Amino acid sequence: MGRPSKYSQEFRERAVRLVQEQRGEYPSEFEAIRSVAAKLGVGSPETVRKWVRRSEIDAGARPGMTTAEHEQVKALKREVAELRRANEILKAASKFLRGRARPAREMVIAFITEHKDHRVADGLRWGVEPLCAVLSEHGVTVSASTYYEWVRKAPTRRQLRDQELTELIVAERAGSRLVAALGSRKMWLHLRRAGHEVARCTVERLYRVNGWEGARYGKRPRTTIPDQDAARPRDRVERDFAPVAPNRLWVADFTYVPTWTGMVYVAFVVDAFARRVIGWRAATSMKTALVLDALEQAIFTRANEGVTDLSGLVSHSDAGSQYVSIAFTQRLLDAGIDPSVGSVGDAYDNALAESTIGSFKTEQINRNGPWRDINAVEVAAFEWVDFFNTIRPHEYLQDLTPLEAEKLHYDHVTALPEAG
Repeated sequence: MGRPSKYSQEFRERAVRLVQEQRGEYPSEFEAIRSVAAKLGVGSPETVRKWVRRSEIDAGARPGMTTAEHEQVKALKREVAELRRANEILKAASKFLRGRARPAREMVIAFITEHKDHRVADGLRWGVEPLCAVLSEHGVTVSASTYYEWVRKAPTRRQLRDQELTELIVAERAGSRLVAALGSRKMWLHLRRAGHEVARCTVERLYRVNGWEGARYGKRPRTTIPDQDAARPRDRVERDFAPVAPNRLWVADFTYVPTWTGMVYVAFVVDAFARRVIGWRAATSMKTALVLDALEQAIFTRANEGVTDLSGLVSHSDAGSQYVSIAFTQRLLDAGIDPSVGSVGDAYDNALAESTIGSFKTEQINRNGPWRDINAVEVAAFEWVDFFNTIRPHEYLQDLTPLEAEKLHYDHVTALPEAG
């Protein structure tokens, strides 16, 4: 927009009229213009000359674009600039304009605040009033006065609480990549366990607002290769993965992890009572030694906790050649453990181990890769097992962690004789 002239239209018409009246008294038109400019106090004779030329064009005495035509072109340019601005505003607002539901007022106010000083390619400044007009025209009714009322008023208690909880969740997610994989429900339980009083619906709403989501489970390729010639122990579990106490049922399985240096395999042993991982091992080949090492750690873990008699315990696995091997079966028998093997090609017969491996792949491996080598995978497995056993809530355990569930069981068992 041009700078407004300090000379009124009436003043300019008077100057032109004086030049026309006194033209004959001077040897040239410019001399007359110079005299009139000096008498009227106009700083430059060139200014008066332009007024004269404009008057002649408007009167048809000289060719050129008239003042009316100039104003028309100026108005058209302004209209094009406003249409371009409206188009750019609609592009920026398409995220919530394309939805069926009316966007929340807070979202609209935040959008206007973010874009009110914006301009595209040296065009018009967007401004509050144009933003409100474009949004209102397309179904999101908001006035400029409403906007200014919202930005001036103090934040509500809910807004302050949301900001506090958002900062808390951001800090929790930043502190651990495994915690960052928690969905809204498990994050709610995690916060409550840490002593923060917060409603589940609030955490779910903040997850939606911030676009957060937990790890999503997907399919995994088949790693179980059955040995058709090997004799297999019978299935002692029959898909019942709910023992009444620890060390009644262990389940075992292994998975693969691609790395930059080749494939790495990770085996797990899980106590079915509290879903606690009590043994694991990583190796670069899926030989019997892999699953044997995981079993040895599980036996060591229980021995370190004072459990040396494992009679009555069942160790269940799929029909993979590693688990039906002579070496693995003999080690179970030496420890007083009864072997159990599910049917061939049926993942449901070892569903608990499959589920545990699915959590490992989804929450750690798939989310935080790629992985360099076996050393990186071992560190990742170590971190995840600790997280899984001590931090992650389990819906099956009434939202306790596996260690909490085992401790609660042993406390209850110890309390029974004292009560009697």
